[in-house]
Amino acid sequence: MRVLPVLTAVTAVTVALLAAAPPALAHHSFAAQFDANRPVTLEGTVTKVEWQNPHIWVYLDVAGPDGEVVAWECEGDNPNTLTRRGWTSESVEVGKPITIYGYQARTGAAICNGRTWVFGGRTVFAAANDGGPPAAPPEQR
Repeated sequence: MRVLPVLTAVTAVTVALLAAAPPALAHHSFAAQFDANRPVTLEGTVTKVEWQNPHIWVYLDVAGPDGEVVAWECEGDNPNTLTRRGWTSESVEVGKPITIYGYQARTGAAICNGRTWVFGGRTVFAAANDGGPPAAPPEQR
């Protein structure tokens, strides 16, 4: 029996598994990407929903004061936590209106961490337990 080929195969598999792990380890805190001093209220139409780990993402078109439409990307909590809160992958529907209260990315890009979401007649908390501030409608802040 040759041990060297078996060890080489085991080593190759181990290296491949470890190479796939860094994205999972690169998770960020709220403060690393979003700015608590940049609250946003976004009212728009859902264009896409990504229901996957480590966070869901909802994409929406938001008309600015000048009428120009801006495509926003909003991060929510992970699917497992949202499922425990009563969400499903069909809760947020493409083509439907949504309002998201959250915080903009530090870069100023049209990216937000959505904290409170209003859709389908419901107001729900969708943020991760990531050290970020709570978000509520401006009248409740």
